[in-house]
Amino acid sequence: MLLELDHVSKIYGELHAVDDLSLTVPQGQWLAIVGSSGSGKTTLMNMIGCLDTPSHGSVTLDGSRVDELRARELADVRKNLIGLVFQKFHLVPHLTALENVMIAQYYHSVVDERQAREALARVGLEARAHHLPAQLSGGEQQRVCIARALINCPKIILADEPTGNLDEANEHVVLDLLRELHVQGTTIIVVTHDALVASCAQRQIMLNHGVLVGEQWHDENARAQYEAAGGRPAFTGAAVHGAQHEGDAPIAFADPTKAAKTGGAED
Repeated sequence: MLLELDHVSKIYGELHAVDDLSLTVPQGQWLAIVGSSGSGKTTLMNMIGCLDTPSHGSVTLDGSRVDELRARELADVRKNLIGLVFQKFHLVPHLTALENVMIAQYYHSVVDERQAREALARVGLEARAHHLPAQLSGGEQQRVCIARALINCPKIILADEPTGNLDEANEHVVLDLLRELHVQGTTIIVVTHDALVASCAQRQIMLNHGVLVGEQWHDENARAQYEAAGGRPAFTGAAVHGAQHEGDAPIAFADPTKAAKTGGAED
């Protein structure tokens, strides 16, 4: 398994932002994490992405216990294994698209303009390499972010509401890019409120107030491969009614995500 969470909790005072969650994700899987606002999705993503550490439990990424690492070591894991894509683009406004992509290379002390151009070409923006963020559309800015996430060849892409600021057309462009990366073997974990984005994933889990309350699959072949490799359903140790506990069959759930940007009604 590329990622293993073992009884992970994140606690702030009396608030359990993530409550005793165990989850495994193999190399190459596409997982969606859904739930209402305040359900703990982003907190969980931050722990997976080595941006935060759990209060309890362990996080193992590519065979290493990252919850035991120091800040500098966590930074090394982020730059070598993880590509991050956010709803807010976090582009430097006075740098061109090409320079924004090259920023990620600085952390490796190796700057390769050709490689950065190739990353922009992969997302269809080679012709916009010298444009500033203000000269790019929202969809183009998000594609720059994806190029930046790809520049160091990460094993896992973590995307937090990657289409939240995009219109329908640009949402489809970004999803096509994620599909292409997935076909190439990249592991993708996405937090989303959008039903279309969630439906693209092979597997989907739902959180409610930090507690795992459901899991469902959109790809039965991926499910069979996961189980054949020893993968188990996610579970929680939280003593909460409706939670998915160890040994339970995956609990189906009514999808809480918003309808895709096609004029459909919200669930």
